[in-house]
Amino acid sequence: MPYVNLQITKGATRTQKAEIVKEFTQTLVRVLGKNPQNTHIVIQEIEREDWGHAGELVADKAAVDKAPASPGKA
Repeated sequence: MPYVNLQITKGATRTQKAEIVKEFTQTLVRVLGKNPQNTHIVIQEIEREDWGHAGELVADKAAVDKAPASPGKA
């Protein structure tokens, strides 16, 4: 019984999640010969403020990336 626990930052649409579940299931069937009826995919959405990467909160990095460039900087 395959069980996949996927953690992503919040923001995926229901359509995107459905596609993820379909694709992951198809991959387990194709690669490992698993029965799709016994395959479980869980998607856990994590708030950006609760996710860190490279020593920073993802939410803080996203805010910096979206900030307009200072004059004179490319």
